[in-house]
Amino acid sequence: RVHTSEKPFSCSICYKSFSQSHHLNKHCLVHTVEKPYCCIICNKSFSLKGSLIKHSSVHTGEKPFS
Repeated sequence: RVHTSEKPFSCSICYKSFSQSHHLNKHCLVHTVEKPYCCIICNKSFSLKGSLIKHSSVHTGEKPFS
C-alpha cells in the first residue's frame, strides 16, 4: 500500500485516510477528550506521547531531527 498510495482505512469523524489500520487507531486518539500527557512547563495537554515530545521543543529550542 505504501507504493500504491492506497488508503483503505478512514476516520469516521474527520474522514482522514490511512494505509494501515494501526495508524487509524492511533489517529483516533486525537478526537478523544482524554489527554493524559501534560507539559510540565506550560500545562498544555496532549492525547499522544509523541505530540508532547514534539511540543517540548517549543520550550527548549531543540530540533531533535536536524
